[in-house]
Amino acid sequence: MGRKEIRRSMPLLSIGTVMKLTELSARQIRYYEEHDLITPARTDGNRRLYSLNDVDQLLEIKDLLDQGINVAGIKKVFNMKNEQAASPVPIFAKNQVTDDEIRKRLRQELLQAGRFQSPSYKLNDASRFFH
Repeated sequence: MGRKEIRRSMPLLSIGTVMKLTELSARQIRYYEEHDLITPARTDGNRRLYSLNDVDQLLEIKDLLDQGINVAGIKKVFNMKNEQAASPVPIFAKNQVTDDEIRKRLRQELLQAGRFQSPSYKLNDASRFFH
């Protein structure tokens, strides 16, 4: 880990500062922590301290939400990125996939999944349930 990465991962920022930097509420930030999307450090007094990497992660969460991706989808995006980063041979080795392409694929997958969650009967056929 280089010096720059060490500095970016140092937990120095209070939740108030992070709120100003991200324009998120304390409640939203804690919610994303509950869903393991960020993991701030804790002081001996149990106060949360955030790193610049945490701020980047929160800004990315905010961007994904603005694109219509829910928390489950965001977790999937982050898992894909983590797998790609941890893999000795990049998962998408043939052509490097950008964050935008990952989001586009995820959005398509979520839309496709939504098609199969429709009711088993058509609205026109609902009349058979009424006399």
